[in-house]
Amino acid sequence: MSQSKRRGKQTIFFEKQPVILGTGTVAGKKESEGPIASYFDVIAKDNVLGQNTWEKAESEFAKRAGQEAFKNSGISAEQIKYLFGGDLLNQCTGTSYGIRDFGIPFIGLYGACSTMALSLSMAASFIDGGYADYCAAVTSSHFCSAEKQFRFPLEYGGQRPPSAQWTVTGSACAVLGESGEGPRVECITTGKIVDMGITDANNMGAAMAPAAGDTILTHFKDTNRDPSYYDLIVTGDLGFVGHSVVIDFLSESGYDMTNNYNDCGLIIFDRKKQDTHAGGSGCACAGLTFCGYLYKQLLERKINKLLFVATGALQSTLSVQQGETMPGIAHAVSIINPS
Repeated sequence: MSQSKRRGKQTIFFEKQPVILGTGTVAGKKESEGPIASYFDVIAKDNVLGQNTWEKAESEFAKRAGQEAFKNSGISAEQIKYLFGGDLLNQCTGTSYGIRDFGIPFIGLYGACSTMALSLSMAASFIDGGYADYCAAVTSSHFCSAEKQFRFPLEYGGQRPPSAQWTVTGSACAVLGESGEGPRVECITTGKIVDMGITDANNMGAAMAPAAGDTILTHFKDTNRDPSYYDLIVTGDLGFVGHSVVIDFLSESGYDMTNNYNDCGLIIFDRKKQDTHAGGSGCACAGLTFCGYLYKQLLERKINKLLFVATGALQSTLSVQQGETMPGIAHAVSIINPS
């Protein structure tokens, strides 16, 4: 088997460097009150989008994000060969119910909150491998559906500790092609599971941060790069707690992350003014921040080299109830503007 595309332990460089042709974002009400609201395509007025359950609302978010991405990219659903996506709900029903009418071959993914980077990775891999000329990547989350599934229904009225994060309501979709104008996916570093024994479902940042640090460190070693290579390095949804853990973790290995590192969970909300405690989380946290704010920063060439590292905790409701730990995962995608 040819190893020409592989660098080091976990990194693949693409020969064709698939192009991100366009994105679509649909954000919830609280997200519309945050610092990057102007970068979203559609704002929901009531977080239900005319549906009668939170779960159906999440599917509607995914559907509309896909429609926005097709429109903004100029690529129709009929042209897209594969759609990759997933969410936090049982069996990824948020995504599958939302995109079922598109008529696109669907490959469901579960990377928890890392799904935006995972789906981008798979879409780019299929294009670079010659299996498709156009692919799409989609993910979603909803504060109310996530609280009901993983913690307590809203009616319970439980208190949230300071380490808790606010699950982002919304959906994001990106359309990738083998050619065209736009930022390019240069390479990916696929993460491995890292489990440091965290069992507190209200401390997701601490559970995911070791995986983020491991993937970023591996990326640097595989590519012979350091933080200064990138204009911005952004993790998915570690929030205030996990963000500081990553800085400390990489500092111990000799990498200074204090100059150009941020986290989607800190970008999407003003955590103090909006009372989101440690910041944002959920699949749509990285999804909306990347497909909205970061993608447009790339288009405007305010950023030319981005390392996007979405993070996820791979637990289920049952595993937490049984006292299991929360394994973390992080996938890195290097996105560059052609010179």
